[in-house]
Amino acid sequence: MIREDGRSLEQLRPIRITPNISKNATGSCMIEMGDTKVITTVTVEEGVPNFLRHTIPPQGWLTAEYSMLPGATLPRTKRERPSPSGRSQEIQRLIGRSLRSCLDLKLCLEKTFYVDCDVIQADGGTRTASINGAYVALKLAIDKLLREHKLKQNPIIDSVVAISLGLKDSQIYLDLNYLEDSSIDLDINLVLTGSGKIIEIQGTGERDSFSKEQLNSIIDLAFTAMPTIVDIQNIAIEGQVAEG
Repeated sequence: MIREDGRSLEQLRPIRITPNISKNATGSCMIEMGDTKVITTVTVEEGVPNFLRHTIPPQGWLTAEYSMLPGATLPRTKRERPSPSGRSQEIQRLIGRSLRSCLDLKLCLEKTFYVDCDVIQADGGTRTASINGAYVALKLAIDKLLREHKLKQNPIIDSVVAISLGLKDSQIYLDLNYLEDSSIDLDINLVLTGSGKIIEIQGTGERDSFSKEQLNSIIDLAFTAMPTIVDIQNIAIEGQVAEG
Protein backbone atom coordinates (compact mmCIF):
# COMPACT_ATOMS: atom_id res chain seq x y z
CA MET A 1 0.00 0.00 0.00
CA ILE A 2 1.27 3.49 -0.91
CA ARG A 3 0.41 6.40 1.38
CA GLU A 4 -0.71 9.85 0.25
CA ASP A 5 2.84 11.21 0.56
CA GLY A 6 4.26 8.37 -1.56
CA ARG A 7 5.73 6.30 1.26
CA SER A 8 5.16 2.66 1.98
CA LEU A 9 3.53 1.77 5.30
CA GLU A 10 6.91 0.80 6.78
CA GLN A 11 8.87 3.84 5.55
CA LEU A 12 10.14 6.75 7.65
CA ARG A 13 9.68 10.30 6.43
CA PRO A 14 12.87 12.04 5.23
CA ILE A 15 14.99 13.07 8.21
CA ARG A 16 17.46 15.94 8.35
CA ILE A 17 19.43 17.07 11.42
CA THR A 18 21.45 20.27 11.34
CA PRO A 19 23.80 20.46 14.37
CA ASN A 20 25.21 23.48 16.19
CA ILE A 21 22.62 26.03 15.08
CA SER A 22 22.94 28.19 18.23
CA LYS A 23 26.20 29.83 19.31
CA ASN A 24 24.88 30.48 22.85
CA ALA A 25 23.51 27.05 23.73
CA THR A 26 25.93 24.39 24.97
CA GLY A 27 24.48 21.99 22.40
CA SER A 28 21.85 22.50 19.69
CA CYS A 29 20.33 21.23 16.47
CA MET A 30 17.33 21.54 14.22
CA ILE A 31 15.61 18.29 13.33
CA GLU A 32 13.25 17.85 10.39
CA MET A 33 11.11 14.74 10.10
CA GLY A 34 9.02 15.24 7.00
CA ASP A 35 7.40 18.64 7.35
CA THR A 36 7.80 18.67 11.15
CA LYS A 37 10.64 20.95 12.24
CA VAL A 38 11.90 21.34 15.81
CA ILE A 39 14.73 23.45 17.22
CA THR A 40 16.34 21.79 20.24
CA THR A 41 18.89 23.42 22.54
CA VAL A 42 20.65 22.31 25.70
CA THR A 43 21.97 24.83 28.21
CA VAL A 44 24.00 23.78 31.24
CA GLU A 45 24.06 25.68 34.53
CA GLU A 46 25.75 25.04 37.84
CA GLY A 47 23.49 23.93 40.70
CA VAL A 48 20.53 21.60 41.04
CA PRO A 49 16.90 21.96 42.20
CA ASN A 50 16.23 22.16 45.93
CA PHE A 51 15.06 18.56 46.19
CA LEU A 52 18.52 17.37 45.06
CA ARG A 53 20.74 19.69 47.09
CA HIS A 54 21.31 17.23 49.92
CA THR A 55 21.35 14.03 47.87
CA ILE A 56 24.12 11.60 48.81
CA PRO A 57 26.01 10.97 46.64
CA PRO A 58 25.51 14.32 44.87
CA GLN A 59 24.14 14.28 41.36
CA GLY A 60 23.05 16.49 38.51
CA TRP A 61 19.65 16.97 36.91
CA LEU A 62 18.00 17.31 33.52
CA THR A 63 14.69 19.03 32.81
CA ALA A 64 12.89 19.76 29.55
CA GLU A 65 10.51 22.34 28.14
CA TYR A 66 8.42 21.96 24.98
CA SER A 67 6.43 24.56 23.09
CA MET A 68 4.55 24.89 19.83
CA LEU A 69 5.35 28.27 18.31
CA PRO A 70 2.39 30.28 16.96
CA GLY A 71 3.30 29.85 13.31
CA ALA A 72 3.83 26.10 13.58
CA THR A 73 0.22 25.22 12.75
CA LEU A 74 -2.82 26.32 10.80
CA PRO A 75 -4.71 27.98 12.31
CA ARG A 76 -2.17 29.88 14.41
CA THR A 77 -1.40 28.34 17.79
CA LYS A 78 -1.80 30.75 20.69
CA ARG A 79 1.19 31.25 22.97
CA GLU A 80 0.88 29.24 26.17
CA ARG A 81 0.65 31.88 28.84
CA PRO A 82 1.05 31.99 31.75
CA SER A 83 1.81 28.25 31.85
CA PRO A 84 2.10 25.38 29.35
CA SER A 85 -1.02 23.51 28.28
CA GLY A 86 -1.68 20.06 29.66
CA ARG A 87 -0.49 18.55 26.38
CA SER A 88 2.79 20.49 26.45
CA GLN A 89 3.41 19.56 30.09
CA GLU A 90 2.87 15.88 29.28
CA ILE A 91 5.25 16.04 26.31
CA GLN A 92 8.01 17.90 28.14
CA ARG A 93 7.83 15.39 30.98
CA LEU A 94 8.20 12.60 28.43
CA ILE A 95 11.24 14.33 26.92
CA GLY A 96 12.80 14.77 30.36
CA ARG A 97 12.17 11.15 31.40
CA SER A 98 13.52 9.85 28.11
CA LEU A 99 16.80 11.77 28.33
CA ARG A 100 17.35 11.17 32.04
CA SER A 101 17.11 7.44 31.35
CA CYS A 102 20.26 7.67 29.21
CA LEU A 103 22.32 9.62 31.75
CA ASP A 104 24.27 8.64 34.84
CA LEU A 105 23.30 11.76 36.80
CA LYS A 106 25.87 10.93 39.50
CA LEU A 107 28.56 11.85 36.95
CA CYS A 108 27.00 15.25 36.28
CA LEU A 109 28.11 16.72 39.63
CA GLU A 110 25.78 19.56 40.60
CA LYS A 111 24.94 20.52 37.01
CA THR A 112 21.48 21.02 35.54
CA PHE A 113 20.83 20.42 31.85
CA TYR A 114 17.99 22.55 30.48
CA VAL A 115 16.54 21.05 27.31
CA ASP A 116 14.32 23.30 25.18
CA CYS A 117 12.29 21.93 22.26
CA ASP A 118 10.51 24.53 20.13
CA VAL A 119 8.32 23.32 17.29
CA ILE A 120 8.52 25.79 14.40
CA GLN A 121 6.47 23.66 11.98
CA ALA A 122 4.14 20.83 12.94
CA ASP A 123 3.00 17.96 10.73
CA GLY A 124 2.66 15.11 13.21
CA GLY A 125 5.22 13.41 15.44
CA THR A 126 6.39 16.56 17.21
CA ARG A 127 7.15 14.73 20.47
CA THR A 128 9.18 11.99 18.77
CA ALA A 129 11.08 14.51 16.64
CA SER A 130 11.76 16.55 19.78
CA ILE A 131 13.25 13.55 21.57
CA ASN A 132 15.40 12.56 18.59
CA GLY A 133 16.75 16.10 18.25
CA ALA A 134 17.13 16.61 21.98
CA TYR A 135 19.39 13.58 22.27
CA VAL A 136 21.68 15.00 19.59
CA ALA A 137 21.77 18.41 21.30
CA LEU A 138 22.47 16.75 24.66
CA LYS A 139 25.32 14.66 23.26
CA LEU A 140 26.85 17.73 21.61
CA ALA A 141 26.58 19.61 24.93
CA ILE A 142 28.23 16.81 26.88
CA ASP A 143 31.03 16.44 24.34
CA LYS A 144 31.71 20.16 24.70
CA LEU A 145 31.81 19.92 28.51
CA LEU A 146 34.23 17.00 28.27
CA ARG A 147 36.51 18.95 25.92
CA GLU A 148 36.46 21.88 28.32
CA HIS A 149 37.17 19.56 31.31
CA LYS A 150 33.92 20.62 32.97
CA LEU A 151 32.94 16.96 33.18
CA LYS A 152 35.43 14.29 34.19
CA GLN A 153 33.56 11.33 32.68
CA ASN A 154 30.99 10.88 29.95
CA PRO A 155 27.63 10.40 31.72
CA ILE A 156 25.76 9.11 28.67
CA ILE A 157 24.79 5.47 29.09
CA ASP A 158 22.99 4.94 25.81
CA SER A 159 21.45 6.81 22.89
CA VAL A 160 17.74 7.61 22.68
CA VAL A 161 15.37 7.23 19.72
CA ALA A 162 11.62 7.94 19.50
CA ILE A 163 9.24 6.69 16.81
CA SER A 164 5.51 7.22 16.19
CA LEU A 165 3.34 4.47 14.77
CA GLY A 166 -0.34 3.84 14.16
CA LEU A 167 -2.85 1.17 13.33
CA LYS A 168 -5.68 1.69 10.83
CA ASP A 169 -7.86 -1.00 9.28
CA SER A 170 -5.45 -3.57 10.80
CA GLN A 171 -2.48 -2.08 8.93
CA ILE A 172 0.55 -0.61 10.73
CA TYR A 173 1.76 2.85 9.75
CA LEU A 174 5.28 4.03 10.63
CA ASP A 175 6.10 7.68 11.41
CA LEU A 176 2.70 9.34 11.09
CA ASN A 177 2.13 12.73 9.54
CA TYR A 178 -0.71 14.93 10.78
CA LEU A 179 -3.41 13.68 8.38
CA GLU A 180 -2.65 10.07 9.29
CA ASP A 181 -2.43 10.82 13.00
CA SER A 182 -5.80 12.58 13.00
CA SER A 183 -7.63 9.58 11.51
CA ILE A 184 -5.75 6.65 13.04
CA ASP A 185 -7.39 3.84 15.05
CA LEU A 186 -4.38 3.35 17.37
CA ASP A 187 -1.81 6.04 18.11
CA ILE A 188 1.42 4.86 19.74
CA ASN A 189 4.80 6.41 20.51
CA LEU A 190 7.83 4.34 21.48
CA VAL A 191 11.04 5.61 23.07
CA LEU A 192 13.93 3.19 22.62
CA THR A 193 17.62 3.00 23.37
CA GLY A 194 20.18 2.60 20.64
CA SER A 195 21.18 -0.72 22.20
CA GLY A 196 17.68 -2.10 21.72
CA LYS A 197 15.79 -1.58 24.98
CA ILE A 198 12.44 0.11 25.60
CA ILE A 199 12.29 3.32 27.64
CA GLU A 200 8.61 4.12 27.28
CA ILE A 201 5.49 3.08 25.38
CA GLN A 202 2.57 5.47 24.99
CA GLY A 203 -0.42 4.01 23.20
CA THR A 204 -4.13 4.74 22.95
CA GLY A 205 -6.89 3.02 21.04
CA GLU A 206 -8.44 6.13 19.51
CA ARG A 207 -11.32 4.39 17.71
CA ASP A 208 -10.89 0.70 18.49
CA SER A 209 -9.10 -1.71 20.79
CA PHE A 210 -6.06 -3.70 19.70
CA SER A 211 -4.59 -7.11 20.38
CA LYS A 212 -1.34 -8.14 22.03
CA GLU A 213 -0.22 -9.60 18.70
CA GLN A 214 -0.81 -6.25 16.96
CA LEU A 215 1.13 -4.45 19.68
CA ASN A 216 4.04 -6.86 19.29
CA SER A 217 4.07 -6.27 15.51
CA ILE A 218 4.12 -2.50 16.09
CA ILE A 219 7.04 -2.82 18.50
CA ASP A 220 8.91 -5.04 16.02
CA LEU A 221 8.50 -2.42 13.27
CA ALA A 222 9.79 0.31 15.58
CA PHE A 223 12.93 -1.71 16.28
CA THR A 224 13.41 -2.28 12.56
CA ALA A 225 13.31 1.49 11.90
CA MET A 226 15.40 2.50 14.92
CA PRO A 227 18.92 1.91 13.45
CA THR A 228 18.24 4.35 10.60
CA ILE A 229 17.53 7.15 13.07
CA VAL A 230 20.55 6.21 15.20
CA ASP A 231 22.83 6.45 12.16
CA ILE A 232 21.49 9.92 11.28
CA GLN A 233 21.90 11.08 14.88
CA ASN A 234 25.50 9.86 14.97
CA ILE A 235 26.42 11.76 11.79
CA ALA A 236 24.93 14.95 13.27
CA ILE A 237 26.84 14.42 16.52
CA GLU A 238 30.03 14.41 14.46
CA GLY A 239 29.14 17.96 13.44
CA GLN A 240 27.79 17.27 9.97
CA VAL A 241 24.36 17.92 8.52
CA ALA A 242 22.76 14.48 8.50
CA GLU A 243 20.06 13.29 6.12
CA GLY A 244 18.30 10.05 5.53
